[in-house]
Amino acid sequence: MKFDITSTEKITHSSDIIILAIDDKNNLINGNGINEIDESLVKKSLRKDVLGNSEGDTNILNDSTGSRQYLLVRVNDLESVNIKRLGKILNKTFAHLSKLSFKTVQMCLCKFAGTEVAVEEVVKLYVRASLHNFYKINAVKSKKATQAVVKNIIHLNSKYLKEAKQGLKLGQAIGEGANLTKDLGNLPPNYCTPTYLGSVAKKIAKDNKMKVKVLGKTEINKLKMGSFLSVARGSREEPKFIVLEHMKGNKSQKPIVLVGKGITFDAGGISLKPGLNMDEMKWDMGGAATVLGVMHTVGKLNLPLNIVALVPSCENLPDGLAVKPGDVVTSMSGQTIEILNTDAEGRLILCDALTYAERYKPDAVIDVATLTGACVIALGHEASAVYSNIDSLASELINAGEKANDRAWHMPLWDEYQPLLDSNFADMANIGGRAAGSITAACFLSRFATKYSWAHLDIAGTAWISGGKAKGSTGRPVNLLSEFLLNRLKSK
Repeated sequence: MKFDITSTEKITHSSDIIILAIDDKNNLINGNGINEIDESLVKKSLRKDVLGNSEGDTNILNDSTGSRQYLLVRVNDLESVNIKRLGKILNKTFAHLSKLSFKTVQMCLCKFAGTEVAVEEVVKLYVRASLHNFYKINAVKSKKATQAVVKNIIHLNSKYLKEAKQGLKLGQAIGEGANLTKDLGNLPPNYCTPTYLGSVAKKIAKDNKMKVKVLGKTEINKLKMGSFLSVARGSREEPKFIVLEHMKGNKSQKPIVLVGKGITFDAGGISLKPGLNMDEMKWDMGGAATVLGVMHTVGKLNLPLNIVALVPSCENLPDGLAVKPGDVVTSMSGQTIEILNTDAEGRLILCDALTYAERYKPDAVIDVATLTGACVIALGHEASAVYSNIDSLASELINAGEKANDRAWHMPLWDEYQPLLDSNFADMANIGGRAAGSITAACFLSRFATKYSWAHLDIAGTAWISGGKAKGSTGRPVNLLSEFLLNRLKSK
């Protein structure tokens, strides 16, 4: 995918497809440069109601010569267009374009620069929408889905050139990070193993001059991560603990630590899951995929921040050596845990990573995990859940999600829920019963995050689309976390 910004408002007719925005009165918003014949053709077609009235509706129209096409897209009330609306418009536009065959597309974004959305954000949204919708799942297919190299020509007034170039840079880095997350989530579990995730982390480190460690079972055992290792006992795949460090900020700057759940396949262990749709449990490493995708973005932008990624990764399988319901394990923190359900394993690997994070004396720790089905029941597939021991951190994440069109919702983390984790035989149980399942999972994690500002993102409902042609990884919440880090940079 290529992008080119040209400092002119006039359409050049040099591309296969020209995107024309149409307002609610059927006026061309960005048709400067379209010849009179084609303008008349477009207006005549609009009188025949070829374009729906709902914002984001699209339709393709051949030009007068038959040599190119116009993609008409509905934009209502241009002056009040905001980030959320523009993001949806552009996503619908590129979803339509992704089904067509062409080499070059152009769009004039000048009129959008005068809306509530800053130029940098307009271009960033355009680039992200393009990269997202042209993404292909190809990794293990013998016949690859091919797409001709698409060149995007973006028209903007020269006075906006600096902001536009910055938006292009940000959009590409974030879009690529999200697509890497999709790649990892979509890979089969026999390909995307803990070892493979380690190799991806090493590549990110090499490409972006980061430090990386990929610890195996022996090193993990030396760290006394008994909770993490208990999950891995039923698998012949060696667990890995990945430490990826981007230390490009001031030495005095406390790092932000990102922790990603990396269960590369989750059968539930002895508490075996039902067979239906179990194949989708390959995406239980969505948190790890997100964190690695964000680190790719961080590296491409070379952000002057100190950021650490921690990824505990293993499989959760039934075996003669697998941990059993009723077993008690000791975490890295020294706290003991009664295992009541081996399918509540994500929190068992995350808790040791949260303890490990203490050594960085972090400014904030954010863990990301496809943690609970209960979260899907509570919030569906629209919003990720945010839990935090400090309200201001939760607000930062939620605001970043709103700006990035990658929404999240603040959930309660009240002390009243903590007794649900009481155990007669250990310091705590790993589940609290059916009621408030997503909340008690967060409560469990909070017991290992007492020495720093911490937030937990439950992405079980947003990281993956189940069933149908759209089945696969969404790349969320890379956009949210990238925006969060960019906002942190601005506040420095």
